[in-house]
Amino acid sequence: MKGKNAPQHVNSVTQVHRILEIPSPKHPLVSVIDLSTLNHSNQAVPGSFVNEFYSIFIKKGFEGKMRYGQQFYDFDNGVMIFCSPGQLISVEDTGSNKPKGWWLLFHPDFLQTYPLASKILEYGFLKYEMNEALHLSEDEEMMIAGIMRNIHNEYMSSIDNFSQDVIVSHIELLLNYVNRYYNRQFITRKLTNNDLLVKLEKLLDQYFAEDLPQMQGLPTVAYVSSKLNVSANYLSDLLRLTTGQTTQFYIHEKIIQRAKNILLNTNLTATEIAYHLGFDYPQSFSKLFKAKTNLSPIEFRKSFN
Repeated sequence: MKGKNAPQHVNSVTQVHRILEIPSPKHPLVSVIDLSTLNHSNQAVPGSFVNEFYSIFIKKGFEGKMRYGQQFYDFDNGVMIFCSPGQLISVEDTGSNKPKGWWLLFHPDFLQTYPLASKILEYGFLKYEMNEALHLSEDEEMMIAGIMRNIHNEYMSSIDNFSQDVIVSHIELLLNYVNRYYNRQFITRKLTNNDLLVKLEKLLDQYFAEDLPQMQGLPTVAYVSSKLNVSANYLSDLLRLTTGQTTQFYIHEKIIQRAKNILLNTNLTATEIAYHLGFDYPQSFSKLFKAKTNLSPIEFRKSFN
């Protein structure tokens, strides 16, 4: 793949095969590539790309650097990387060693008429960033590689009326195992995750202390996740597992805590507090406050007088 300043749009699985200079896929909407079979000349793919299909990698021995946005990440053995349609991915400085592993590609249209077509949108890890790759244990790696081989074997077999059913079933099985392993990773990396939650708490405290809401509005999930250098999906999944809350819920809780403090320690009106906290409309503030406390802002203040 030849990289230019602008990212290259790759619209189809067939186009990937053409770029890699390998035979056309057996099915135009799905392919599974054994990375060890690629020649060095067509495995080095520096450049930036936006793909219109799902990509799932399990890679070993990859020496290059990959990134989302402006930040690079190095990868070694036993990692899984996921890319959804429309995500930007960049590859630079590919190494000389021959990588091993699997690359599963499938277009969203391949899942049409199957329940997985809608269910796949619920797998948050498909929109995680590169630095949130799944690190597999040896047993987990064997399980994932086994499913990939099963997909490959079915893919290479003669296509019949059941081929697509079997491949889609294997893809769903793969996604379910990945979901399990990511939850394991959240648990085994508890110290790192706790550090992230502490940083989130400090970030929101600082946001309000510096009166940023009056200039930038309410803190958003996109804002806090970017400041923490994680994807919005990863942060929400982490919070949901560790606290039972989504990021949006967590932010709202901080806003209400701040509002309570202002109500009890100042004479500002509810309208003034709303604008101070970054709300565009006072009614939105009152509605959120009542939903969280069962009291209006003024009723809350009076209850302490």
